[in-house]
Amino acid sequence: YQYPLMFGLILAFCWCSLVCCSRIYMGMHSILDVIAGFLYAILILVVFHPLVDQIDNFNLTYKYAPLIIISLHLALGIFSFTLDTWSTSRGDTAQILGCGAGVACGSHVNYIMGLNLDPAPEMLPLSLSSLTVTVFGKAILRLLIGVIVLLLTKVAMKKATIPLACKIFRIPHDDIRKARQRMEVELPYRYITYGMVGFSLMFIVPCLFHFIGLS
Repeated sequence: YQYPLMFGLILAFCWCSLVCCSRIYMGMHSILDVIAGFLYAILILVVFHPLVDQIDNFNLTYKYAPLIIISLHLALGIFSFTLDTWSTSRGDTAQILGCGAGVACGSHVNYIMGLNLDPAPEMLPLSLSSLTVTVFGKAILRLLIGVIVLLLTKVAMKKATIPLACKIFRIPHDDIRKARQRMEVELPYRYITYGMVGFSLMFIVPCLFHFIGLS
């Protein structure tokens, strides 16, 4: 959408500040951690921003892109952590990697099936339309349906992956909380569950909107 540059800068600054301050407030990171993460994010942006179109085209068009994406994200999740003790960071990392892989695979399936769920590039940027009761009601309905589908996906995958991982690795699952502190359970659960959430977000939910006329 076409919007004033200053509005975008203010929104980005406020969002970034809230994320950084919440990490410090919750005791998850120190000020130096946040500063290092901010600088690291800028470095990633500088390196990868010029390659965004090439990476996106690869994800969409290359035949074996889903296999490469899933393998790469799995490897990052497995080899990024060699902790002997449980840490929330390990699960959070697997969650982010799984969601990213699911989104990429969902986009690939959309492209392969010829589902043009987004406006054509020549139509962009879109102008902000006037807010009417119909537009507002449609947006709220899309939000409710989308959230419900994603929550159902998450619950179903959680119910399936945790017992399965415990069975495969022969870990007692009487205490789910304790079982999830094992890397053999936590990583598959987070990766598969949020991978399916990301896939649903990019493929299943938009297809559902298109089917019921809410696109």
